[in-house]
Amino acid sequence: MLSQIRYGGAVAACGLTESPSMPDATVMPHILRGVALLGVDSVMAPAPLRRSAWDRLARDLPASTLDSLSRVEPLSDVPRLAEEILAGKVRGRVVVDVTA
Repeated sequence: MLSQIRYGGAVAACGLTESPSMPDATVMPHILRGVALLGVDSVMAPAPLRRSAWDRLARDLPASTLDSLSRVEPLSDVPRLAEEILAGKVRGRVVVDVTA
């Protein structure tokens, strides 16, 4: 994906779920094309900024889109889910239902 960002574009990144490294990658193509890397601070962001972000998501993001990005799985499936997560096979969010 990074190699396809157009001149003057931007990439937003949130979290380091696997690793902070990018093997076989260099920042030079991004610098030469004026591509900005925008970090998203989801931990230390002040409460008013978080509230503003949640309000905008509630206003602008269709519920159907959010539904397509998440799924609910029972607690009993956590061992299988852990294997899928470690294998890089999980996309979006998994909500674990502890009552199921």
